Amino acid sequence: MMKRFSYSFLAVLLSFFCFAQSTSQAIANGQDPNVLYRNEMSFGIFAHSRGFGINLMRAKHVTGTRKRLLEIEALNMKHPKEIKVSNNTDNAKRFIYGKLNNILLFRAGVGYQTTIFKRSDRKSVEIRTSYYVGGNLTFAKPNYILVFRESSTGTKFQESIRYDPKIHTIDSISGRGPLVDGLTEMKVYPGLYAKLNLSFEYAPFSNKVKAIETGVILDYYPKALPIMANNAAENFIVTLYVGFVFGKKWF
Repeated sequence: MMKRFSYSFLAVLLSFFCFAQSTSQAIANGQDPNVLYRNEMSFGIFAHSRGFGINLMRAKHVTGTRKRLLEIEALNMKHPKEIKVSNNTDNAKRFIYGKLNNILLFRAGVGYQTTIFKRSDRKSVEIRTSYYVGGNLTFAKPNYILVFRESSTGTKFQESIRYDPKIHTIDSISGRGPLVDGLTEMKVYPGLYAKLNLSFEYAPFSNKVKAIETGVILDYYPKALPIMANNAAENFIVTLYVGFVFGKKWF
């Protein structure tokens, strides 16, 4: 009995090895074996309606047309009313008047992807739909500006201070402060998010990932997120996005 089991196991192992070798050989020869790869890893860059970001996605087939997904993302988040202005001060950087915080956002979520149009050959496009739910951590760093000061000797100099809408008028600001200023005053706003998208896969080989994605994302904050002065802090933020995805698949 044990001997028969050993022979069976050896036969299965040999078959798998031959299959993997023939698949690798076909890819090396520029052919597409067009088999189902269970695992997938991809990297993406995207532009959304309020900034830019990058993401990393891990996928695994649960059926022939359905994948389980895990993703992490990093992005910035701007306010729609942000406008860069300048007071024509020498060597001063343009600044956004009224900006309270610079926003950096991290998301992590799980979801599923379903193929709704399977490509018949590698020259066609495969269409998939995906959804994710998860949590986010948003870091709000206070915005710092440059203002002119006068020393006791009458010499004028620039000082980087935290923007205060009650004190600073647009004429009193000479430029944008250093980006590192305010790091120790950063606040964290935890939240939740949901995403729905369409992806269009066009990779020339079945073991590669090349796709265009577009979709909508909803971020929710129990504690409202303040970005601009004289504008209400936001509990709900809805963004549209489009991005490019690259990666690989394996057994």
